[in-house]
Amino acid sequence: MPIVAIDHVQLAMPQGREDDARRFYAGLLGIPETPKPAPLAARGGAWFELGSVKIHLGVEGDFRPARKAHPALVVHDLRALVARLREARVDVVDDTQLGYYRVFVADPFGNRIELMEPAP
Repeated sequence: MPIVAIDHVQLAMPQGREDDARRFYAGLLGIPETPKPAPLAARGGAWFELGSVKIHLGVEGDFRPARKAHPALVVHDLRALVARLREARVDVVDDTQLGYYRVFVADPFGNRIELMEPAP
């Protein structure tokens, strides 16, 4: 049986920082928070979903950010998002274009996030 899709990406976060996650993923990136199922809600963390884009943040006791491994999110009007991120004092690192306008940012916990838009 072939694998046909990725359902979600799970990233780790430190305990008690859900509000920071909300400000970044929902507030800056525009991915709305989705309530976690009741059996999982007590574990902490937060889920952010918009159509097929699903980023789930789970609490990890011995948290270490993913500084190399990362999700890559396709963005419409990346330049506007970059301006909003820079205005919020998020460090934005431009990268080799490879047919895409690409940048890297870190979430509030240091996890690497790639943002990309096809080049015209």
